[in-house]
Amino acid sequence: MSEGNRILIIDDHPLFRKGVSQLIAMAPHLQLIGEASSGEVGVAKVRELDPDLILLDLHMKGMNGIETLKAIREAGLDGRVVILTVSDHADDLVAAIRSGADGYLLKDMEPEDLLAAIDQTLNGSTVIGERLNGMLARAIREEATASQRDAATLTKREQEILDGLAQGLSNKLIARDLDITEATVKVHVKNLLKKLGFRSRLEAAVWAVGRGAKPGN
Repeated sequence: MSEGNRILIIDDHPLFRKGVSQLIAMAPHLQLIGEASSGEVGVAKVRELDPDLILLDLHMKGMNGIETLKAIREAGLDGRVVILTVSDHADDLVAAIRSGADGYLLKDMEPEDLLAAIDQTLNGSTVIGERLNGMLARAIREEATASQRDAATLTKREQEILDGLAQGLSNKLIARDLDITEATVKVHVKNLLKKLGFRSRLEAAVWAVGRGAKPGN
């Protein structure tokens, strides 16, 4: 089994789960370790299997994707979570990012693009569907303008870490680049989110890119 490439799918559509499973099977470096047809079962499987990446549907019967995502985050589980959905509504996108999603992709994307996005996420990057980037940036920019966020309130180290977030880097990669511990990065991320009034690192990253920070590839 590949280290660092273990994937779990949570989606209430069996045909879609099968399609994604077959796609993942085509990539020898990826390993599908489980599937779940509901949020409740999905959270239990995340606890049991500790996947590196969770592909999560948004609109499911019972426990929806946002509720499932919050339950995963509140449990302190470390797997990266990417929303994979048919919804291109701004409200859904912003709600997912604020709840701690590491990415948001649309189900109509090309299979090879989905595999590329999975690889990017597993490598520590954040992924947003191409046609959704502008939508998210506008929503966060409008909110930022209303609340008068100011990067001048950040320390030099917090600014360096914000730049890392804007590049889509994980805490581990930021720690390596700055020669500090991952635990220290986590503390700084928490502090800068509080200072800027953001609820997720991806919100902060999008805002930073909008201010002119260099985004990741």
